[in-house]
Amino acid sequence: MTTLRRRFQDWSGDERGDVPGWVLITLMTAGLVIIIWGLAGPALSGVFQQAIDRVSGI
Repeated sequence: MTTLRRRFQDWSGDERGDVPGWVLITLMTAGLVIIIWGLAGPALSGVFQQAIDRVSGI
């Protein structure tokens, strides 16, 4: 039983993860999405409007 307990503690022990790293990755991803959306948003809106106009004109 002691061996089983030790193996479980070794398996579940120190793995807490890298929280600051994940926060940094999340913030950087959100920043990239905002920048890309800001640059490509008007162009994508124009393409969408043009497609709707073509479909509506038929």
